[in-house]
Amino acid sequence: MIYQISVALIAVAFAVLVFFLIRTLKSAQSSLDNVSQTLQEVQKTIDELSYEVKQTVRHANDITADVQHKMKKIDPVMESVENLGEVLSEVTAAAKQVSTTLMTRFQTRQSKAAKTPESNQVTAPPATQAERTVQSYKATYQDKAKGGKDWMNYIDIAANIWQRMRK
Repeated sequence: MIYQISVALIAVAFAVLVFFLIRTLKSAQSSLDNVSQTLQEVQKTIDELSYEVKQTVRHANDITADVQHKMKKIDPVMESVENLGEVLSEVTAAAKQVSTTLMTRFQTRQSKAAKTPESNQVTAPPATQAERTVQSYKATYQDKAKGGKDWMNYIDIAANIWQRMRK
């Protein structure tokens, strides 16, 4: 009889063990099913993203090629701007030299005019308003030392100097 009770207890213990093992395996199977489903969703998302990334890379390559093409077209314009800057620099330097030359000549003429005996004479200031107006008019329009009608000669000199410098 002890044997029968022992076998019965072993059978009950085995049945309880199998019952809990089955519940654990079902729980594990459910978890694995969830993991499998999640992996499938992740794979689908990765596939969709990889397609979009490929499209973005292709689009970026197209844009890069377009920008490079346009930059090659702009290169001559940039060279022209650079050449224009150099020419303007030369023109500015030449104008500065001409201006300096003209100012030197003008100053030497003024100093020569100041040394003439007429300029050493002291004239009395005009007494009336009409005399002051006449004197002012003469000083403005008849004094060749102040530029008078000789300004065309200065322009001719500057043009000749410029032509010589350019050759």
